[in-house]
Amino acid sequence: MGVREIVVYPDEILEKKCEKVTEFNQKLSQLIDDMFETMYEAEGVGLAAPQIGIGKQIAVVDVGDETGKIELVNPVIEKMESEQDGPEGCLSFPGIFGDVKRAQKVSVTAQDRHGRTFTITAEDFLARALQHEIDHLNGILFTSKVSSYYEPGEFER
Repeated sequence: MGVREIVVYPDEILEKKCEKVTEFNQKLSQLIDDMFETMYEAEGVGLAAPQIGIGKQIAVVDVGDETGKIELVNPVIEKMESEQDGPEGCLSFPGIFGDVKRAQKVSVTAQDRHGRTFTITAEDFLARALQHEIDHLNGILFTSKVSSYYEPGEFER
């Protein structure tokens, strides 16, 4: 299918807890491919399924580092350490940026498109991106965690 339309706030799906994925098949693989394509087209670093109107626990992340493309199916944050405070934006909130407090380091257990379970430990910006996308899967928006917003044009991705 390719690039999908990104859902923007206040669409209701953005604040709903997503359902677990139980079928690992070609349809799921195609959806994950489409999500990466959509994310890259929008110049994002992460995208969750509800952001394209699908209420399933699926997210993709690529912050442009050596870790590369990360596909997260049914992800769970197992461990959080320390704190960081930094800027965030969201493809579902075009032009809105704010400071958000997150864990500095996280360990996440998830499945890939084939149902294989893996654990990833991440720090800094990658940890922030993983937490942001997993929040989406639980119906939590970054705007509920913003301590202060940037003025329009003050912060660009």
